[in-house]
Amino acid sequence: MAPRISRPRSRILPRSPTSSIDRQAEVEDIAATQALTFTVAGERLALPAADIAEVIRAPAVSRVPLAPQSLAGVANLRGAVIPIVSLSVLLGRDAAAEGEKVIILGGSAPVGLFVDQVSALVPLAGIRAGEEGARLLDLQPLLDPIFGGVRESRSATAGAGAPARSQSTEQALEHAYASFEIAGQEFALPLDDVHEVMRLPDDIAAIPRTDAAMVGVIPLRNRLLPLLSLPVLLGLAGEGASRERRIVVTRLGGTRAGLIVDRLRAIARLPEADIDPVPPVLTRGRHEAQVQAIGRLDQGARLISILSTDHLLQEGLAAQLHATEVEEERSVDLEESGGIEQFVVFTLADEAYGLPIESVVEVVRVPERLTKLPKAPAFVEGIMNLRGKVIPIIDQRRRFETARAAASRGRIVIVRIGEAEAGFIVDAVSEVLRVPAERLRMAPEIGAAQGRVIDRIANLDAEGRMVLLVDPQELLDRAERDLLAEMRKADLAPS
Repeated sequence: MAPRISRPRSRILPRSPTSSIDRQAEVEDIAATQALTFTVAGERLALPAADIAEVIRAPAVSRVPLAPQSLAGVANLRGAVIPIVSLSVLLGRDAAAEGEKVIILGGSAPVGLFVDQVSALVPLAGIRAGEEGARLLDLQPLLDPIFGGVRESRSATAGAGAPARSQSTEQALEHAYASFEIAGQEFALPLDDVHEVMRLPDDIAAIPRTDAAMVGVIPLRNRLLPLLSLPVLLGLAGEGASRERRIVVTRLGGTRAGLIVDRLRAIARLPEADIDPVPPVLTRGRHEAQVQAIGRLDQGARLISILSTDHLLQEGLAAQLHATEVEEERSVDLEESGGIEQFVVFTLADEAYGLPIESVVEVVRVPERLTKLPKAPAFVEGIMNLRGKVIPIIDQRRRFETARAAASRGRIVIVRIGEAEAGFIVDAVSEVLRVPAERLRMAPEIGAAQGRVIDRIANLDAEGRMVLLVDPQELLDRAERDLLAEMRKADLAPS
């Protein structure tokens, strides 16, 4: 059903010094007799106050691929993800307009309306009589084509199905995602669905007479990997810089394939409480089902669209993809026998290092400011709060004695071994790499204490490069020992 309207919240109504009981009666009376006026594309319009929950400033909006043109996207409203509609587009006016204010319609499935300006509360009877110079909108016929057949909201169905979990249980459950950027928006796939993330090569063999999303194929470990443009699949115009574009290798329709994205963003682990189902308006059709959930990061300041690999392909494209499959069975056999290991690859200066993916909690941007620790050694940048945990942040560039990359603030890789956690500043996180066991070599004995941090080397002969593999246990142990030693020196130094 289309969103139905509840009583307004008091923030759009004038205050009164009466008791709470009298106040509630006054609110209900005003809601029943008043209308809110506003402007859209130069026209003065009005809605009954009883239809409106609140009015807010225009929030940051994340566009939804292949959504109706009038649906501007989704936004975070105090922890809830709601759809935002451009009223200008809905009325057939300016296709590019959004607006400075958003009117939130109440009901079991709230919806926001972009408008230009909000004017005032006026008598509803005057609007209906044509005395206020504003046109009263009948929203239901306008919203029905978008929201028709929408299920009841999450709050209305909370008691059905599986038993509810406590908030503490939801917070304890975490889900890991690899996020990437397309056309300036952030999307993600569950990390379990991501086989690896790699750079986009220059040479791609095109496949004639295929779908527009099918870019071509590349060789990958004794088989051909078909490549698809994720921007095309999502109906977005993404085209990142060639040096930043990445291939996210996953399984689509039973076939291994590479999805081309503009750039890799991060690895994130989200508590279940911070993952919301897609707003009901987006679950009606096959295209909208490409996004299976919305994740809230940075206390809701960032929204990330979590994709479903089961719904990215249409039937015809799935058949074309299957036709490109070569020697897939050998790759599956390697995985089932434990013959492939997965690593998160980061860079320091011009060198690539890898960490076992199971030891990486997440990858985040370096914040503008870290809390400094008194008497800490120079390589300790400070501490940061990560979902209630205090994490020491160590500049790995200084510990590895490498130069900082030009024009780069870097990334923080959060590493966990047992109960110990620390964040390591690196220049960039470039890929998620799957390495067959036969390509792994023990690191040569270097002798220096720091040399023991590197325990193996991935020898990627086909790509003509090597990746130094870091032992996360040794990395954390060395960081702790170095920190204690440096602080002990500071305590012993003469004042």
